[in-house]
Amino acid sequence: MASAEPRIGLVCENDSNSIVGETASNRVIGDTASNSLVNETDSNSLVNETDSNSLVNETASNSVIGDTASNSLVRKRALHEDSHGNNSSSKRRKDNSDDSRKIVALILARGGSKGIPLKNIKMLAGVPLIGWAIRAALDSGVFDSVWVSTDHHEIKRVAEAWGAKVHIRSPEVSKDSSSSLEAIQEFARQNTDVDLICNIQATSPCLHPYHLKESLELMTKQGFDSVFSVVRRHHFRWQEVKKGGCICTKPLNLNPACRLRRQDWDGELCENGSFYFATKDLINRGLLQGGNTTYFEMLPEYSVDIDVDIDWPVAEQRVLRFGYFGKDKPEVVKLLLCNVSGCLTDGQIYLSVRKEEMVSINSRDQYGIKKLMREGVEVILLYSQEDCIPKALADKLSNRMGCKVLPVDDKLKEVKELIEDKKLEWNEVAYLGNDEPDVECLNLAGLSAVPLGAPVEALNAAKYSCCNAAGHGAMREFAEHILLLKKKAKSQMEQDRICRNTF
Repeated sequence: MASAEPRIGLVCENDSNSIVGETASNRVIGDTASNSLVNETDSNSLVNETDSNSLVNETASNSVIGDTASNSLVRKRALHEDSHGNNSSSKRRKDNSDDSRKIVALILARGGSKGIPLKNIKMLAGVPLIGWAIRAALDSGVFDSVWVSTDHHEIKRVAEAWGAKVHIRSPEVSKDSSSSLEAIQEFARQNTDVDLICNIQATSPCLHPYHLKESLELMTKQGFDSVFSVVRRHHFRWQEVKKGGCICTKPLNLNPACRLRRQDWDGELCENGSFYFATKDLINRGLLQGGNTTYFEMLPEYSVDIDVDIDWPVAEQRVLRFGYFGKDKPEVVKLLLCNVSGCLTDGQIYLSVRKEEMVSINSRDQYGIKKLMREGVEVILLYSQEDCIPKALADKLSNRMGCKVLPVDDKLKEVKELIEDKKLEWNEVAYLGNDEPDVECLNLAGLSAVPLGAPVEALNAAKYSCCNAAGHGAMREFAEHILLLKKKAKSQMEQDRICRNTF
């Protein structure tokens, strides 16, 4: 008598990610926590461990950096791609090419932060904090090179992954008592061909390229020797009362008998520390502001500085609304491609003694897919022969998730054909991948992401690193990120329309 066909099942997990087993004899195949192989003596058992469970060795150029708070991986693609997938890092040129001076950006990022340990590489809205400043500097197009000055090897690795060069500062300028100026002067002494330096604060995540470009133009076109960023504040200031001194205070910038309304007062310009442009001559003389000096005024919403941990959630909300997310335009995303194994699921196949093959689906991820589709984004799930997902299981998965599930063998070739058939461009595609075969697609897509724990190659290629693991909310997190960026872009477009139509 012929044996019965194996039955196919889905395991849907709730928010607690508990494993739903059919019977006590069901076997869990593939241990993602320990990456250990499971040996089964039962002839009906199958062991399947995917590539996503493999260990990744750290190298000098492709290393994994741990989030100091949550141990999440912090990496960024080493190549900066334009919307058509061309490597624009090597082609980047200064926009102010008529100025023959060598102009560089320098971001100071010491490893010994007292307020928040290693805060410069702590994740903020899916990006290491220092990554926001590096991206803005690179995309401004006004620097010959962008540098990070650090004394810490982990900060060095993150900086290089985001496209910056690294200056290893000496112990003499890495002390708690060392000033920023001392570190900048050391860099200037070791880089004698540099004429003008822009010191960018690593803790200014809402810096945009145009802030830097317009500030530099004050020097290159109007002849100023130094430019620094300020923000307008409407704060009434009073003299501090010292212990043992006068017990009375007095106003410093107001007349209490005639308190001005906010709209009747221009306020005061205060340094926000975001950046300082200065010639090397001024820096060598111990000045960041000197000679013919002027300021560049930034709006309050872009003036964010992170000093203590309590600032972090506030800064994250500000960044999501006012931060610079790169040259890609998220409002045009029309298609999301997502791997089944290692992205939607945790990469494991579950097999019972009755030969039932199952995969685990998180209900949060399912809801994230539905939210995208409600906003007009088509979602297609991809799987390959190596994923060990039979067609019957793929069909059940498609019915449950409400989207197409397609087999792919040559991933890049077939994804390109799929995009061409739909008459889309790469910048209209979001991609969630998890391993080396996804690298080219991650680089080419307008938006791309990897789950927590993805191998180094995939992490370097992704534009966003999820804080959640595969099968545990990574899909939902990326969906929320896409929708947030689309909302942000639509809001900006509406604001631009209002401004154009006013008066």
